[in-house]
Parts: sequence; C-alpha cells; structure tokens
Amino acid sequence: MTEQTEAVARAFVTARRAARVLETYPGERPTDMDMAYAIQDRAIAIDGRPVTGWKVGRINPPLDARLGSNRLAGPIFANTVVDATVNPDPAMPVFVGGFAAAEAELLLHVAPGWDGAVPVDDAGTRALLDDVRLGMEIASSPYPGINADGPAVTASDFGNNAGLVIGAALEGWQAIDLCAILVRTQIDGATIGEATAATMLDGPYGAVRFLLANLAGRGIDASAGLWVSTGAITGVHPVLPGQAVRAVFGDHGAVDCHIVPAAGAA
Repeated sequence: MTEQTEAVARAFVTARRAARVLETYPGERPTDMDMAYAIQDRAIAIDGRPVTGWKVGRINPPLDARLGSNRLAGPIFANTVVDATVNPDPAMPVFVGGFAAAEAELLLHVAPGWDGAVPVDDAGTRALLDDVRLGMEIASSPYPGINADGPAVTASDFGNNAGLVIGAALEGWQAIDLCAILVRTQIDGATIGEATAATMLDGPYGAVRFLLANLAGRGIDASAGLWVSTGAITGVHPVLPGQAVRAVFGDHGAVDCHIVPAAGAA
C-alpha cells in the first residue's frame, strides 16, 4: 500500500461519513483495476462497517479491453441495506452535490459455505444460491465525477454504492429465465427505462461468477454468504432528493423507495 492509496481511501471515507462533497478527485486517479481495488480494500478497512454484499457494474468497450475486465465490484455495507418487505417505501440517502442514481437490479444471494471454487456455468452458479430477490441499488458518491472519470475511479470509491433496497423474493426462481423478465424503472411515475437482463453480458449468473472470482483474487472471504446486486438492467438513472423511484419486474412485483439527502455522522 502506498501513501497515495492511503490518502485517497481516507479522503473518501471521511467525505462519506460527513456527507461532504469532493469537488475534485482526492489524489492521483487509479489507472488500472489493481490500483482501484487497492484503494477500495483500504477504504473498507478504514470504514470498518460489516459488508453484507457486493454490487457488480458493467465496464463498457473499449475500456473493458484496456482494463482487462468487463465488470467491476464494490461493497454494500450492512447498515445501508433496507428490507422493502418490511419497509415498503424506504428513504434512501444520496450525497447532494455529488453523484446520485437509482438502478433496478436482480439480487442473488450466495449461500453460506462457499468453498472458493468459482462455477463455470449457470447450473453451477444456481447451485450456490439460496435466494433471489427483486431490488434496487442506490449509486451515490461524494465525488460528482465518479462515473465520468472511468471504471477504475468508480471502483475506487466503493464502486459508487450507497445502499440497497431488497424487495420480494422471486418465487420459483430456479425455473425462471432471469434474462427474460421485462424490467421498467419509473421516477415520479414516469417511465425512464425499460429492458431485460439479456443485454447484460452473460446475465445475473455471470455477474455472480465474476464477483466470486474477483473476491477470491483479492483474498476476501465470502464463505459466510453474501448478496450480489447483479447490475443495472434499465440503466443508471440520475435521481434527486424528493423523488420517488419504482422498479417493476414484469408480473413478479415492484420495488419502491424515495430519495433523501445524506446526513453527516453526528
């Protein structure tokens, strides 16, 4: 770990705790994914909160070839996760003046006891899972250029994650083609995106395989089980405090939340 890695990691953790905007990137921008994950890993350690899952995001061409990966990962902290089956319209905080977006996602849960072997196909991946839910990721960072500066910068600040809404279980998921579910995202009642997971590389199961390989390569223990937010299906949709967001998953159900400003720690 370099002094630069330490400084950037501490700057992001401090800004997030204070809900304070970072007008510029707090140091030297990472130019590859190894540098990005070094910052992320150090920030996770400094932050200290339990990680209950991981978000997966897509890296588009041509950057995927240059960076050697078509996806990126970031931690989801336990205290940022809301169970929408208990709280059906949760308040989800974002960093005002930074970056803020909502993403309709399928959430796959890797059961406890994973032995470190990464499956090679969908059947092997399904065998590791014990739950699939409808969901929504809240992507937010104190740094407004988090996505515009490229995937390595995105990964360096917790993958741009700020929260997760876990919705209803997808009943009978083992027999459902996850890539065939038509998903629609609405903000304040207006539809702003519609798509299926068929457009997302090798789909939600592929996202799980990517994540498990990523964590294994970083020496992160995932044997206790974890949620995987498998990627934005309809897009990364900017949001503002006061807006209501709904993700509709065909006839399987919907997930709701409303956006509020993040508050600094007391």
